[in-house]
Amino acid sequence: MSDAEALIRRLSAASQTLALAESCTAGLVADCLVRVAGASRVLWGSYVCYTEGAKIAMLGLDRGLLCGYGAVSRETACAMAQGTLERSGADIAAGVTGLAGPEGDGSSTPVGTVWIATAVRGMDVQAKVFQYPGARQEVRRAAAKTVIQELLRRLALPYMD
Repeated sequence: MSDAEALIRRLSAASQTLALAESCTAGLVADCLVRVAGASRVLWGSYVCYTEGAKIAMLGLDRGLLCGYGAVSRETACAMAQGTLERSGADIAAGVTGLAGPEGDGSSTPVGTVWIATAVRGMDVQAKVFQYPGARQEVRRAAAKTVIQELLRRLALPYMD
């Protein structure tokens, strides 16, 4: 069973819904999930918030937060997950933001850096940073896979490779 199948089954069995906020993955996480039969029962949807303006408009992120910490940061990933949880009404949410490359963003953050945050209703938001090697599409695919794994971890399910 794939990680995506495991996540859909777990959410379905618990009658929980999931919402996503995707920046560097630009919808890849949602795409991985909707390939699984039954995803429509649990996937609320995915905000593709590629720019800072989209993060502000769609998720209600504070411009000061983005200016102070940058788009690729723990704070931004957490705000994305929390904003998604609040705006969607879902039970669990994830926010992913990073630098897929090939160029950086002018900051000291290296290409391949991705922050993933998960938010569960009634619990603290958690975030982790990951560093992926490879070309742009490899970074994006690895990040999408990791979002699903982090959601499984958050729901206390074992990883399935």
